[in-house]
Amino acid sequence: MAHEVLYMECFRIDESGYTGHDLLNQVQPFQGASAIAIDDIDAARLIREYFPKLQAPEMKYRSLSKRSGNHPRLLGLIGDLLANYKCITYVCDKRFALLLKFVGYAVEPFYYEQGIDFYADGQNYSMASVLYFAGPTLLGPVAMARLERAFQQAMRHKSESALAELVNAARCTDWQQFGEAIGPLALYAAPECLDAIATPGVTTDMALPVLLALISRMELMSAGPYRVEHDQSKNLLTYHDILQRQIDHTDEAEFRQSSLASIRFPLKLMAVSQVDSKQSPAVQLADVLIGATIEASQRLTGRIADGLDPERLAELYNDDQLIHMLPSLDFEEQFNFRKGTQASSLIDYYAKNFSAPRA
Repeated sequence: MAHEVLYMECFRIDESGYTGHDLLNQVQPFQGASAIAIDDIDAARLIREYFPKLQAPEMKYRSLSKRSGNHPRLLGLIGDLLANYKCITYVCDKRFALLLKFVGYAVEPFYYEQGIDFYADGQNYSMASVLYFAGPTLLGPVAMARLERAFQQAMRHKSESALAELVNAARCTDWQQFGEAIGPLALYAAPECLDAIATPGVTTDMALPVLLALISRMELMSAGPYRVEHDQSKNLLTYHDILQRQIDHTDEAEFRQSSLASIRFPLKLMAVSQVDSKQSPAVQLADVLIGATIEASQRLTGRIADGLDPERLAELYNDDQLIHMLPSLDFEEQFNFRKGTQASSLIDYYAKNFSAPRA
């Protein structure tokens, strides 16, 4: 069995932007991860080909990107990877992710009690997008910021004082301007919502959703059993046990997540292992993919001015090589993309079998 695992297809994973439960971190507003099916021999060859003078013991995207003279070689390397290897990259706006969780815990349980599937056809994404773009204007910028912080703290501490502060923060907004979203807390202090937020194990940490997004696409790209190697970064170590439990899960089930993603159990993923990135050129290339994507997101939103040209980077990707959790006010596109989604059923399945956070 060990021999079979060693030689089956292997995806290497690396992540960037992890700040644990804190999704309001101003320095790192984006989080993501990349997976690439490449072996260390090919990875080392490509690194030597594009960066023959590299002296550092480990290839790090951030270090290389600081010098504009490296940009053409970085774009060439990334283009080579995307054109010739199975790759997938996931990136999310962490404030939007927090607002999605707000809708999932502080809003959805109220409607669920009334028999409404709030996840159907991506309604939760639409509401979170409105909160993201228009919330500060509708609710008041200071009050909106307080509400976001209070929700994050309530999800983390789950104490009576934290929950009370969340309700007070909701009531201090101009909540009547968006009563559909804020009313359950501000008007009713809905116990079903407060109970959902106080549930042990639910969190604002996004590491698991990031990894699940990669798994759903790796499952589609793999013709048969495969394995994963990941760096020893804190968040990937945090969810190593959960990933192993998914591998061990033998029940049969399938869920549609969007027009591009679905997941079926049992998984084709057979093994997960941790490696030192210094010893893995393949993991270092995964770092290049996610590093470039996070940097491009920062540039596109005006947070930084240096780095690769985002438009030139975007041209290298096919649509099925990039997953993003970003706010959008194109509700028709959201509806078509998420029409028929089984998000609610998937959430219940993970809660039952893996004690996973609700998405």
